[in-house]
Amino acid sequence: MLEPSEGSRRPELKRVINTVQLWSIAVGLVISGEYFGWNYGWQTSGTIGFLFSTLLVTAMYVTFIFSYTELTASIPHAGGAFAYARRALGVTGAYIAGFATLVDFLLAPPAIAYALGSYAHFLNNAIPVVPAAMSMYFIFIGINIFGIKESARFSLVVTILSVLELVVFLGVITPYFKTGNFVAHNPEHVSVSGIFAGIPFAIWFFVAIEGVAMVAEEVKNPQATIPKGYISSIITLVVLALGVMILSAGVGDWRKLMSLDHPIPEVLAMALGENSQLSKIFASLGLFGLIASFHCNTISYSRQIYALAREGYLPKFLSALNQRYQTPHWALIAGGLVGFLAIFSGTTDKIIIMSGLGAVVMYAMSMLSLLVLRVKEPALDRPFKAPLYPWFPIIALVLSLVCMVAIMYYNQLLSVIFFASLFVSWAFFIVTQKKGK
Repeated sequence: MLEPSEGSRRPELKRVINTVQLWSIAVGLVISGEYFGWNYGWQTSGTIGFLFSTLLVTAMYVTFIFSYTELTASIPHAGGAFAYARRALGVTGAYIAGFATLVDFLLAPPAIAYALGSYAHFLNNAIPVVPAAMSMYFIFIGINIFGIKESARFSLVVTILSVLELVVFLGVITPYFKTGNFVAHNPEHVSVSGIFAGIPFAIWFFVAIEGVAMVAEEVKNPQATIPKGYISSIITLVVLALGVMILSAGVGDWRKLMSLDHPIPEVLAMALGENSQLSKIFASLGLFGLIASFHCNTISYSRQIYALAREGYLPKFLSALNQRYQTPHWALIAGGLVGFLAIFSGTTDKIIIMSGLGAVVMYAMSMLSLLVLRVKEPALDRPFKAPLYPWFPIIALVLSLVCMVAIMYYNQLLSVIFFASLFVSWAFFIVTQKKGK
């Protein structure tokens, strides 16, 4: 088994993040999912079927976060699920968890960047989508290189603005909600297949909240701060997700929204009229939510690359820290290059599905790690323990597997690409490790 290289030469990240900033990073990681992406689920499930998809996924995330918090508080490591799986399951388990996490966090930012480009194009047709999306990487890689303390402050501001905007949005559209609109144009019967097909897009409401684990080495007093940050953020996100999805579907003909990358301003246009200036204003402010998620996901993917490289799972140069700002600059740049390639595909829905598949594989590995560690290391210091153990982690594990099977069944080509990439990269890793000995 590969062990972390301890000692004075090991690069160190700065511990500067407090509870409020951690909440902002957790919510910021996810909040773009309330602005776009989920509406693709209506294509496969209708509004009623997708409501069931969302409730199932919400149950998975609530039980998962309350369980995952135990791991993050007990083992505050920038590798997140990778570190927990290595400790519980060994090298192979660690590689699977690390690969899945990389897919999750490397593919979420290009989808968000593409949505940012779409929102900008909605505001001004002269702004091309792809160049605008790519410019986001240049801007936010630069911001993140300047230090985690500055990044956390920026995250706090944009996350608060994006949450307030969604609260105002819900207040504006609530009087226009009609149950008849919500139930109209749905299949006569809600089907299990429809519910399962909507799962990847319901996951988009919450995916990436687990990225908080990747800044665990930069949190002040992680044993106390991490539980407070995680629990407050999941409560915030559940309320916003259910409110946005349900109320948006009841304002007008939801079929007009199900293939857009900017549904929020379109909902306002339905409610207030096509010429309403408020919808344009909200599209402008909506950029804050997308910016918050893009920024926070940039933090997370860079820390995951950094942690994997530090432990020998990726090229060592990716674990280098900037001498002045103590940030993983090569990890930031490498993730940006992957994002550029994904943006050029122009397929937001497929990127979302692939990111979701990586997420549920990582969730399953994490819950398995938690169950194993409770037996393997009963004396491990656990400042926070999963409530109703073992039921919460078991429920999260089972629902993760259900979601994984659903995504694989309805997206077979993408699933083949995912698992083939996992196998090939794992084989390459094993060969290179043997040569290095």
